[in-house]
Amino acid sequence: MRFRIGKKYQHLVHGLNCACHSPEALNLLDRMEKGLSRRSVLRGIAASLAAPALGMVSPAFAQEPPRPILLKNVRIFDGRSAKLIDGKSVLIIGDRIAGLPGESETVGDAEIIDCGGRTLMPGMIDAHWHTILAGISQMTALTAQVPYVHLVAAEEAERTVLRGFTTVRDTGGPSFSIKRAIDENRIPGPRIYPSGAMVSQTSGHGDFRPLYELPRSAQTNLSHAEEAGISAIADGVPEVLRRVREQLMLGASQIKIMTGGGVASSYDPIDGLQFTEEEIRMAVAAATDWGTYVCAHVYTAKGIKRALAGGVRSIEHGQLADEEAARQMADTGAWWSIQPFLADEDANVYPSAEQREQQKMIAEGTVRAVELGKKFNIKMALGTDILFNPKATATQGKQLAKFARWYDNVDVLRMLTSGNAELLEMSGPRNPYAGKLGVIETEAYADVLLIDGNPLDDINLIADPATYIKLVLKSGRIHKNTLGA
Repeated sequence: MRFRIGKKYQHLVHGLNCACHSPEALNLLDRMEKGLSRRSVLRGIAASLAAPALGMVSPAFAQEPPRPILLKNVRIFDGRSAKLIDGKSVLIIGDRIAGLPGESETVGDAEIIDCGGRTLMPGMIDAHWHTILAGISQMTALTAQVPYVHLVAAEEAERTVLRGFTTVRDTGGPSFSIKRAIDENRIPGPRIYPSGAMVSQTSGHGDFRPLYELPRSAQTNLSHAEEAGISAIADGVPEVLRRVREQLMLGASQIKIMTGGGVASSYDPIDGLQFTEEEIRMAVAAATDWGTYVCAHVYTAKGIKRALAGGVRSIEHGQLADEEAARQMADTGAWWSIQPFLADEDANVYPSAEQREQQKMIAEGTVRAVELGKKFNIKMALGTDILFNPKATATQGKQLAKFARWYDNVDVLRMLTSGNAELLEMSGPRNPYAGKLGVIETEAYADVLLIDGNPLDDINLIADPATYIKLVLKSGRIHKNTLGA
């Protein structure tokens, strides 16, 4: 028996005029296919990061420290005191500092490491780092397959901890998986306080799309940077709320938003204001509901004031601040996370004359910013913001040592240890690590560096970690030991 379909039901017949061939349906199928491909990529990342557990890392690294470690014959900078502490040893049991026994005291069954009278200090903290994006170029970040980007980041993570940075506040990028692998002792690397994707408005500092991808519509696929988790574009209060909540769901310890332009930006002017105060307030409200805070990329005085009015707790950069903006930071108790942007031999190289002129303006602003921070007694945090610059990652300690131009050596070291640790505590219940950081004292995490020399006298010792950092322990595990070399 043959059935005939009437006109009423012709739209259900499969063919070129069928609904499944419509632009909307084809776009949906394409997005589903890309989603499946992305899940395959993520499985690949997981497999790649698991590789060290299959033999690339020594079995001793993946195990709990077998017995206590006693660091003897050492002078101690505890992260706070202006003078070195003599006559004490440091006892490490598991991942914590168990005590500071007297030099003559003995501890049964402890592995004794004679430090030869060198200086012991807490592991350093970089308050503005990009775990996934520091060691690759921008072109690679936006075009390479995601597993490759993460594998390069894992390699750089080990180098980071060997440079003496045992903790970083990650201010943008999909660092959640690599953080987990490090925390599980599958690969070496620093503790990571992840922000997740940088939340940006359309045309904002986190909008990496080429112009040919505009305009966006409801059927438009996410850009590569968004799919990779580098940035999240949001316009309007509801979208900001959604994107912030997504990063919190992924495990962000704080939220990063972009409220102004930058030198490296292709489209957004450095003086432009980004996100309305209402949008900023929504990001802050979502973060506050989870017990944490929002930090904001911004340079200009107007941008700083708008961010503070919206409830932002940490200003990232801010080199073009004026006295009023600085005073507002002090009055609101906000942190000022500053970077050594000095247009010197370690700076990014920009192709256009306009960018180089902006870079010069920011360099001059860095000097004023530090002076304003000191004048108004603002809580200052130090970070590098090395981004899309593989050659510069090795200068991490060197760049931060430059702050000794304005601060005493001990103050720079305080900010890089206990000071930056205080900023990390603002994550509240979203803080992924329960112990004290940035100090050498009982019950603090056993994150310590042994310096060949006295960094309170010569801050540049941290600028050459290969030569002067002889011992690196993180969570009581020895990551580096060249005492016998």
